[in-house]
Amino acid sequence: MENGSEALIRLDQVSKVFITDEVETHALAGIHFELKKGEYLSIAGPSGCGKSTLLRMVAGLEAISAGTLFIGERQVNEVPAKDRDIAMVFQNYALY
Repeated sequence: MENGSEALIRLDQVSKVFITDEVETHALAGIHFELKKGEYLSIAGPSGCGKSTLLRMVAGLEAISAGTLFIGERQVNEVPAKDRDIAMVFQNYALY
């Protein structure tokens, strides 16, 4: 990337809707941000506000309901987690 001005991660109007028993729950709506090389981003909020859901969508562990997600210049909405070249460290781990 030239001069570090291009976004490494960009979300454009990303939303997540969960549907259970014909009930729609809008977990995230219209999320938009860019994270550029050398920048840090903190996501804070109360339990259940969508922080983990947002991170899971970026990592590819949760499908995006609407909007677009770019890692570098590549749109990754339909790219499997294993092919995104990104990782997520969980706060609580589980051994299988």
